[in-house]
Amino acid sequence: MTMITVGFAQPNSLFSFSTKSIDKPQTSRTKWVSSSSFSSTPSSSSSAETFHRTGYGQVLQKDVLCINNEEIRKKNKRVFFLDVSPLCYEGNKPSSQAFGHWISLFFSQVSLSDPVIAVIDGEEGNQRRRELLPSYKAHRKSPNPGRYSKRPHQFVDEVLRKCNVPVVRLDGHEADDVVATLMEQAVQRGYRAVIASPDKDFKQLISENVQIVIPLADLRRWSFYTLKHYHAQYNCDPLSDLSFRCIMGDEVDGVPGIQHVVPAFGRKTAMKLVRKHGSLESLLSAAAVRTVGRPYAQEALTKYADYLRRNYQVLALKRDVRVEIQEEWLVERDPSNDSEVLSSFFSTLHG
Repeated sequence: MTMITVGFAQPNSLFSFSTKSIDKPQTSRTKWVSSSSFSSTPSSSSSAETFHRTGYGQVLQKDVLCINNEEIRKKNKRVFFLDVSPLCYEGNKPSSQAFGHWISLFFSQVSLSDPVIAVIDGEEGNQRRRELLPSYKAHRKSPNPGRYSKRPHQFVDEVLRKCNVPVVRLDGHEADDVVATLMEQAVQRGYRAVIASPDKDFKQLISENVQIVIPLADLRRWSFYTLKHYHAQYNCDPLSDLSFRCIMGDEVDGVPGIQHVVPAFGRKTAMKLVRKHGSLESLLSAAAVRTVGRPYAQEALTKYADYLRRNYQVLALKRDVRVEIQEEWLVERDPSNDSEVLSSFFSTLHG
């Protein structure tokens, strides 16, 4: 399995391909960026330079306060995970113009100078899922480079590198699984994660520390989607999202739902059963030993249990991909190249 991790671009070679390893940039002072979703306020620098007394009369040393301030900084710091591949499409059609549009808005209105880690589907990334389900993403065409003569992912890599975004691409793995793995590592380090993607698969990851920001094609802007939004939309826990989608399927990704074999089994029935039992496996286990619903639902859950478990294997995101998040990827992003790089990109497209 080949892993390709791409660092930051060389500043004086627009769209030149660099294979140099990542050089750890100098740490710069954090620019605190507020948003409607995560707001952060820097702690007073003087508090870390003096002794402080707690309510119990204990004196805290300077180094202890520095550690606490670092933990607070991380807790309030966002890390964006950019799911690149879906942004290269307009509907089901590959589009370099769509990529440029969404990246421009993302940098200027969403991520600003927060750290961004871009992830791209690897070669044969969906092979494992297609072996389980041949219809999985079977309709999806590969992006084409348009006027570029390079491989599809390479011109995307170059734009992102020039905008100081590290790119991760692992052959044999889909971007979704890599994002899920890296996201969990970032959260474990005390960061808050924001996944930038239109893919509803990521809803299964939503929590207090994980949000999604979604490109809305009809409004031509990005929109944050949080745990609060999920509860308002579905009135259940995000952990149930995967189970619900395993029952109902995912037409976009070519995953057929139970209604294809039992037409009477609809969304209301699925949601009711998932809310009651919590997970697909709990529901199937219960249905195997007792009645859990109306006759048509009972028969569907017992007769097509393997069908539903296969859907789970296809739709569940893996969090154990062999990739480690790097400290260099978590530094503040320098946006100074954005305007020049994106202007050059659009000029090349229209030239």
